[in-house]
Parts: sequence; C-alpha cells; structure tokens
Amino acid sequence: MQDIKEFDLKELEKEFLSLNAKAYHARQVFSWIYKRGVLDFNYMSDIPQELRKELAGKFYTLGFKLLKSLQSKDGTKKLLLGDKDGSCVEGVIIPVKERVTGCVSSQVGCKFKCSFCASGLLGFKRHLAAGEIIEEVIYLKDNAPDNRLTHLVFMGMGEPMDNYANVMNAIRVINSAAGLNIGARRITISTCGIIPGIERLSGEGMQLELSVSLHAATDELRSKLMPINKKYPLKELIKTCKEYSLKTRRQVTFEYILIKGVNSSLKDAEDLAKLLRDFKLSKINLIPSNHIPELNLKPADDNEAGSFKGHLIKQRVNVTLRKERGEDISAACGQLRLNYAKS
Repeated sequence: MQDIKEFDLKELEKEFLSLNAKAYHARQVFSWIYKRGVLDFNYMSDIPQELRKELAGKFYTLGFKLLKSLQSKDGTKKLLLGDKDGSCVEGVIIPVKERVTGCVSSQVGCKFKCSFCASGLLGFKRHLAAGEIIEEVIYLKDNAPDNRLTHLVFMGMGEPMDNYANVMNAIRVINSAAGLNIGARRITISTCGIIPGIERLSGEGMQLELSVSLHAATDELRSKLMPINKKYPLKELIKTCKEYSLKTRRQVTFEYILIKGVNSSLKDAEDLAKLLRDFKLSKINLIPSNHIPELNLKPADDNEAGSFKGHLIKQRVNVTLRKERGEDISAACGQLRLNYAKS
C-alpha cells in the first residue's frame, strides 16, 4: 500500500486517472484530508462508495501512532509518534499569543552528532518520507489550540538539508492552497550548515525562512561543538549565507545556544559580533541551552545571557534572546524519544 500523502495534487489527479476515476475525485480527497482533517476514506461522503473501497485497498492515510503527549505549564505540547518499524519521532506545539508554531522532525535520529543535542544520542535510523513529515504536521495541527497552526519550523529531530527532497516535497503540499495552506514566509528550515543545501534552497523560488545553527564564532570551538564545521568551515558558511540573502532578499537567522563555560563569555560575544557585523540581512537568536543530563551541559544564567546580548547590541548586531519553552516536559530535540527508549 502507498501513503496517499506522498502525492501532491497534480500527482494524485494522475493517479486517479490511472484508476479510471475522475480527476475531481482526487481534488475531493485532497480537500477531505487537508481542509477537513478527515483521514478515513469511509467518511468521505461525496466519493462513490466503490471508489472508497478501492482507495482503502490501495492507499493508507496514517502510518504513525501517537505514543505519548505531554503538556507544559507554559502551554507547550510535545508529541511522540511511533511507526510500525519501531521508529519514533517528536513534534512540538508552541503557542505564543496569536501565533501557534509547530516544530517538525525530518529524520529518525540524527547523524551529525552536535555535542549539545539529544537527537543523535540514539544514532541515526532513517530519513522521514514526505508523507510522514506531512503526517507529523497533521498530528500537530489536530493537537494544537483550536486545531490551528500558523507557523512551522523544521527544527526538530534530524537535519532537513540531509533529507532535502522529502522535506521540500512535504513543504510544497503544506504550503499549497489546496493543501494545508501555511504561507512560505511562515515556514523556517533550520540547518547545521550544509552548504550545498543552502545553495539549493536559494534557487527554489520560495519565500522560506532560513535558520543556521551557529553556536560558535571560531572554527576551533565550532568544530568541537559541531563536527560538520570540519567539512563546511565558518568562512565558507558565512559567505554562502550572504549569497543566499542577496539572491533571495531574505534575512538569515543564526541560532546560538548559550552553554555556560563553553561559548557564553564576553570574548565569545565579541568574536560573534566581528563575524556578523557586516552581514546586514542577518539576525542572531540567542537560546539558553537545555538541561540534558546525558550531555552534562548547563545553560548560561540570566545575567550572563543578558550581558552577552547587551554586548552584541552595543556592537549594533541584530539580536534576540529566546525564552526557553517546555523545559518541564523534555521539549528539547530528542529528549522525549531518549526518555521513551529508556523506559
């Protein structure tokens, strides 16, 4: 059987024609799934009964099962989804005022072994298919306040640029008016710094947001924190990001996790200011690190984080300091999966 969510609308219309069904039936099914949230062919009442039976025998709509759902005191909700092959992925719902953001995973595990992230502690298992990524978003939407998502960030488990084709195929359905209709400017792709992926994204012609995990302003420190830096060092990465912003006219956000005693000193702030001072279409998003016992990391305290931010502001660097969300429910990437595997 095939996952029907692997098809965009045009592909599904062709598939229906090959079944001697009408193209408009494909449009009806697309609407049932993405507009009305109905994932059982039996309840698609305007589809002929015989066709419904045929579809149920050829396609499936759900592959994941909701294994666990946790809600934080701040409203953040984390879902753990499981596949029949034993794969587990995480998604997070983050409501803030009028904005509800879904944080989406792109892989089962991660192969890039960043020293501050729990996603890779159980190793890399596989890529998520486009239909599975879309299904994650459907689960997040169904569990969000008022069944509503306004924004998506590909900042969950895995590296989106390492699963580029599936991520982009999913985004096209998520973004399309016939699909989930989430605007491109409300979708962010995060990367640890895969230069060919950034270059490829710049040619997509979509107004997607790009976020780059930086976390250090020198090659020596970044290579310790993020082994990918040995392949794509800072000079090349920043150059590629500048070219991306010039080509797309989009701002690039650099994520910087503040780890106490590692990268949170005023010297680190000065190095960061020097690195990005002449990068006009950029922003730094400071994030206190999570408490992850397995990694023995501690976040910078409030005073240290405030001083770090203040120094960047004095250097006229565009910077924000993000408040951590969902810490009481292990909302950082990979934590819930790790805890579930231990239980």
